[in-house]
Amino acid sequence: MSGDLKLNKIFGAGLGTVFAILVVQQVSSAVYTTRAPEKMGYFVDAPEEAASGPAEVELAPDWGMVLPAADLAAGEAAFARCQACHNIAAGGADGIGPNLFGVVGGPVMHRAGFAYSDAMAAHKAEAPAWGYDQLDQFITAPNRYVPGTKMSFAGLRDTPTRINLIAYLRSQGSAGYAIPASDPARQPGAAPAGGDVPAEGAVAETAATESGAAPAEAATGAATTQTAPVAPPAATSAAPGN
Repeated sequence: MSGDLKLNKIFGAGLGTVFAILVVQQVSSAVYTTRAPEKMGYFVDAPEEAASGPAEVELAPDWGMVLPAADLAAGEAAFARCQACHNIAAGGADGIGPNLFGVVGGPVMHRAGFAYSDAMAAHKAEAPAWGYDQLDQFITAPNRYVPGTKMSFAGLRDTPTRINLIAYLRSQGSAGYAIPASDPARQPGAAPAGGDVPAEGAVAETAATESGAAPAEAATGAATTQTAPVAPPAATSAAPGN
């Protein structure tokens, strides 16, 4: 009989615990219920991407103009963030990343024996050398330029800092790599390459449309103007004094 009482007590204790848990759960859900405010405290007016227009494409640096004016001391200071992984001393050992002495203008995967990633090996087949543009794009965003690279650096978005850094890298074993001539097409404000000039007929049609005339009338008027006979000039005397 006493054994049945013990089982009943155990069962009752368990049932009471479950009941207590359910009660606490219901009470807490009622107390801590959160409701969304009817009016937001702050309104952020963020225009949609389509409304803001297409993003402006940044021109590649005009190396013939920016490299001679680069600040090598600032470039050396920028390289300080690279020293945790890279050595740039002539004959220096590799670190987490390869030694960068003479990297500018040199071949991709220029350090024999360094364990480059498969992604870098695949990239070398497409772009075999570290030219100025290639280095600039890689330093800007390594994983975007070479997807899958082992380089964990997030990238350097500031263009003047990248220019100074590349100028400093060039001064370390790559001074013989020529600086290209200045390219006006890369300078700020340069007209996009391959821009089409509107034909005369299109200009006439646009002017006629803005003035309220029909395109057909404008075309007819343009044709009449072009085909109208021109009267010969009046004869003049060639004698001096007239």
